[in-house]
Amino acid sequence: MRKKSFSFSLFVFVLTMIFFYTPIIILFVFSFNSSKTMNWQGFSLVWYKKLFTDSADIWRSFGNSIIVALSSSAVATFIGTLGAIGIRWYKFRSKRFIEIISYLPLVLPDIIIGVSLLIMFSLVKIKLSLFTIFLAHATFNIPYVLFIVLSRLDEFDSTILEAAKDLGASEIQTLLKVIIPISVPGIIAGFLMSMTLSLDDFVITFFVSGPGSSTLPLHIYSMIRFGVSPVINAISAVMIIGTILLAVLTRRFYKYMF
Repeated sequence: MRKKSFSFSLFVFVLTMIFFYTPIIILFVFSFNSSKTMNWQGFSLVWYKKLFTDSADIWRSFGNSIIVALSSSAVATFIGTLGAIGIRWYKFRSKRFIEIISYLPLVLPDIIIGVSLLIMFSLVKIKLSLFTIFLAHATFNIPYVLFIVLSRLDEFDSTILEAAKDLGASEIQTLLKVIIPISVPGIIAGFLMSMTLSLDDFVITFFVSGPGSSTLPLHIYSMIRFGVSPVINAISAVMIIGTILLAVLTRRFYKYMF
């Protein structure tokens, strides 16, 4: 009975992996197709050549995405980490309320968050630009960082803090030399999660972007409206390879450091 259950679970797992990764494999393969159509007509690097020599708008949008992702993830990681430490180690009256409020961006549809942020920016007279995209991304990334770091802190041995206090460490020293170093794996995971969500976001960015502040998802959407260009396959393949390299380097760094 257990063997049958294992076989069924393995079958479902394999089927799920095929469902998830087949479109990515197809996209990667057709980025080398010499034709614009979905009919394979021969291997070619023409779309990669066009991507790197005649696609300034794509790279400008990609640069905007990287700038927003790095800056918003850094801010979200800083605020989310401090928020997680505050919720985990301190007692205050509105603690439970803050925890409940922090869940909202995780469960609310992106379109509601996007519209609400657009209304807020309009009310406070903030011109839509790359800055408003940064604010929006930092806002919806904070809860992800907060709960990832909280999950790391839940495994924290509180006796270490007592030992630090017994040795004469101040509150700031305990924070900088004990709590944060132990929280580093969660902090890195939260930062990478924020980066992924920021680079991938379309719906919220669509509402809070202004003229000249297009990110890569918005630019790809504008290109698709006039037909699917193989250049999109090429930039997607480059991002897939970059993501894999980043994941491998991060894993090696994590093993080296911890």
